[in-house]
Amino acid sequence: MKATKIIQLLVIALAITMVGTGCRKKQAGVTPIRNRDTILRDPGIGGTYDPNLNPIGSESPFDKPQSTKFSNPDDFNQDRSALAANTVHFEYDSSVVKSSERGNVEAVANYLKSNTSVGLLVEGHCDERGTEDYNNSLGERRATALRAALLDLGVNADHVVTRSYGEYKPVATGQDESAYSQNRRGEFVVLMPK
Repeated sequence: MKATKIIQLLVIALAITMVGTGCRKKQAGVTPIRNRDTILRDPGIGGTYDPNLNPIGSESPFDKPQSTKFSNPDDFNQDRSALAANTVHFEYDSSVVKSSERGNVEAVANYLKSNTSVGLLVEGHCDERGTEDYNNSLGERRATALRAALLDLGVNADHVVTRSYGEYKPVATGQDESAYSQNRRGEFVVLMPK
């Protein structure tokens, strides 16, 4: 009888401990640090970003706020076909733009520099592995890395915005590397006034 009560108390204590550590609240007054090191690029695309060279508070094109004109992509006509051939693919669990994708990024940059009245939505996508939160974050890091690469190539920062879809818009079904590699991507959507 005593052993049963001890076991019940231990189960209750364990449950309380799990609930207490699983739902921590954000501390008041603590500002999350932007993950600036996720903008790392292969030297083939404008060098490597070193967060130590641009301490917080210094001027950097990567810190420039995203456009107010194009900040709501849903307010614009969206052309997904214009730059569809320039989709960029990523390695597993990476937001580094590979040098093998340089041609795609340069083609997008040239298009934007030749069409100065349009905007660009850069979408970050992931394969299905990982948690929802992690994939949303990784998708955003991928989109941000592509935006940074475009800025390095002289694209107007006011015309480029990012969005993450995480794992929710796969282009390939299946649970093998062939499908996964197609879903780890960054897509470019041209934004035009309605």
